[in-house]
Amino acid sequence: MSLLRLDHVQLAMPAGGEDRAAAFYADTLGISQVPKPAHLAARGGCWFEKDDLKIHLGVETPFHPARKAHPAFLVSDLAALCARLEARGYRVVEDQPLEGYERRYVDDPFGNRIELMEEHAV
Repeated sequence: MSLLRLDHVQLAMPAGGEDRAAAFYADTLGISQVPKPAHLAARGGCWFEKDDLKIHLGVETPFHPARKAHPAFLVSDLAALCARLEARGYRVVEDQPLEGYERRYVDDPFGNRIELMEEHAV
């Protein structure tokens, strides 16, 4: 037995937030929304996938955003992505440097912390 790889990250969201999730994850971050399997769709929430990157948002009641625990996404052109986020009203925050990376944090529409990382060119 061995672990092979991470399949997806699940974050929580409040009921009825699917449109706001799509505006952030699909429209702003560029991760396409994909249909949930029919037997799971009745629970609410939504899924987003781009190649091997899979983000699932599930309804949690009562809802509490993840403020410390977070996914970290490797990105290209961090500056352009941050500009797009800020233009759409999302607050982007710089944190202490991490060797080899430029990084920022942004909250999704529900307050879940998201880290955005770009590798420094060598």
